[in-house]
Amino acid sequence: MLRQYELVDRVLGYDPRADEALINRAYVYAMKKHGSQMRASGDPYFSHPIEVAGILTDLKLDTATIVTAILHDTIEDTGATMDELADLFGVEIANLVDGVTKLTRIELTSERSKQAENFRKFLLAMSNDIRVLLVKLADRLHNMRTLHFIQSAEKRQRIAQETMDIYAPLAGRMGIQEIREELEDLAFKELNPEARETLLKRLNEFQTESGDIVERIAGELKAKLQAGGLACEVDGRQKRPYSVWRKMERRAISLEQLSDIFGFRLMVDDVPDCYRALGLLHTNWPMVPGRFKDYISTPKNNGYRSLHTTMIGPEQKRVEVQVRTHKMHDVAEYGIASHWLYKEGAGGAERSEEFASTFRWLRQLIEMLEHGGSPEEFLEHTKLQMYSDQVFCFTPKGTLITLPRGATPIDFAYAVHTDVGDTCVGCKINGRHMPLRSVLVNGDEVEIIRSQAQRPSPAWEAFVATGKARSAIRRSIRAVKEAEFGRLGRQILKGVFEAAGKEATDVILERALHPLHKDDLDELLAAIGDGTLSAQQVLDTVYPELPTKKRGKRGAAKSNGAGDQHAVIKLSGRGQGLAIRMAPNSFPLPGERIVGIITPGEGITIYPIDAPALAEFDDAPTRWLDVTWDIDPEHPQAFPARLNITARNEVGALGHITSLVADYGSNITNLTMTQRDTDFYDMQLDLEVRDFKHLTRIMSALNGLSVVSLVTRPRR
Repeated sequence: MLRQYELVDRVLGYDPRADEALINRAYVYAMKKHGSQMRASGDPYFSHPIEVAGILTDLKLDTATIVTAILHDTIEDTGATMDELADLFGVEIANLVDGVTKLTRIELTSERSKQAENFRKFLLAMSNDIRVLLVKLADRLHNMRTLHFIQSAEKRQRIAQETMDIYAPLAGRMGIQEIREELEDLAFKELNPEARETLLKRLNEFQTESGDIVERIAGELKAKLQAGGLACEVDGRQKRPYSVWRKMERRAISLEQLSDIFGFRLMVDDVPDCYRALGLLHTNWPMVPGRFKDYISTPKNNGYRSLHTTMIGPEQKRVEVQVRTHKMHDVAEYGIASHWLYKEGAGGAERSEEFASTFRWLRQLIEMLEHGGSPEEFLEHTKLQMYSDQVFCFTPKGTLITLPRGATPIDFAYAVHTDVGDTCVGCKINGRHMPLRSVLVNGDEVEIIRSQAQRPSPAWEAFVATGKARSAIRRSIRAVKEAEFGRLGRQILKGVFEAAGKEATDVILERALHPLHKDDLDELLAAIGDGTLSAQQVLDTVYPELPTKKRGKRGAAKSNGAGDQHAVIKLSGRGQGLAIRMAPNSFPLPGERIVGIITPGEGITIYPIDAPALAEFDDAPTRWLDVTWDIDPEHPQAFPARLNITARNEVGALGHITSLVADYGSNITNLTMTQRDTDFYDMQLDLEVRDFKHLTRIMSALNGLSVVSLVTRPRR
């Protein structure tokens, strides 16, 4: 454990103006507060906050952050209070300690939701002061270094997985690569110890066989550059086990096939020297095609800048080389701590601007926090944001947009602005109209085509890669759903009240708000629309003396002919957005009798009255709703239908079938051969028709073909 004077000496070593007295006071205060508390390792608990402070001295952080590290567990684990810390150490430090304090007091239903909720609250606290994150990362790093002392294997696994999912990517996004790599390797050691041990054994065997190969290669690289008149430093190392493992998984190759297990960093004085060094490297050794990246002209979101190249280098070994200036190296190793916003002295304004630009991703996370749904949903979005590699695309005006690998034009649109994403209807990539699901690559110029009438489609969720896009899509869908459920609830109430001889006016409905625990009419109507509250409950609440109308199990269907004026819901199309949808693979058509089944929280599903699937709802008559078609004959619509056809296996049979369908004004959307024998074959034909009569005419005509043996309509 670090002693008091050792910790103070470390801080004074890089910051002679540090408040030595404040650090000493915090040291003594925390030691007294933690008292006789012990850690799982058997060490005094006080050793933990001191080691955390020691980790932060390696990042050369300010006095307030070091003191926060010393005190970070006092509120949670001792009798210390915010007011007490504010009196003794100032409001700034008290707020930092409060932000770092583990927020585990709210009991949630599952370990995953507890993790998600804590992470959500942690990010909110972090958004006020980024130093909260730095202390938390150091806290997690020391806990991972001592993880093996925890007896419960399940708890060790949970902590390691949380580290891999959240804290290591966060460290990467902050640009603190040393901490990220150590966190990943420590988590890997717990999550997959056999794989790590096997890798270590193989890497050690390779090192034994190769001797001091890293030093030899580094020496030759440096000699070639110095011979070219370039002063530089070269640092070489063998990659960590987890880094090697991740690359093997990503490329689906064995260790023997993975030749670039050496990494070299080449540091020069300025940016022009970076490109001179790159030229000398490629002059002396052949580069591997497709393995060059220029993060100097296009930095990563976390501020990282370097030239990356892979070469067949000295001794015919494949090596990765990163070329950077000394300042870039500091940023690569220590991230935000290398250009600390809170440091005093010259360049503060420049650092502030750099800080604001680099950590735009944090503002996006906070925006998701403010508008997102559940904690679990936010955690999913955050992982998307932090785990991704990058591609660089441009707007037509030349603005650079950085996106994760696998991003689509939808991600691009939301990266420009949320309104641009919400109103996106199409795109041009490099001047050509392309599908919105197209995957973007480096250098693409993307133009977003917009319409104010457009709203995000639920289908977009399947092909977006950024948390911001997914969060915005879900937020918009929730808003549309709530509006649709409200309109649907109004229709259902109107039908039920009219059947009882009453009128569902707002004044009448307001009587039900308090008894049914609803704040306003919008909430009441939405609850009826999504099925969590029945219209009959509202009617019974408003008119308790009204005789209850008894309905049979299939009462909704008995009088449900086309044109029924008393139907609760009149269906004017293939469905009404997100609140009303057709049952999958059931294909109800205008002219057929239909029924609606309401599912709490989901809305209404429409079935044909003869659908076998309705049998499962026989014992739930309250879920049945009267539904009828209300199609305007002046504006015919296309509805999906499906036919099962058995036809003779002879030349031209399929042509006869498809030609007939076209002659009858129908469009085939899909055709699948389900079985083929010597004499006959079965097919499934999906087509678009206007109504039940249109489909019946097509079926009759198909049955009349000599090549067709049987035509049926599947029912589920």
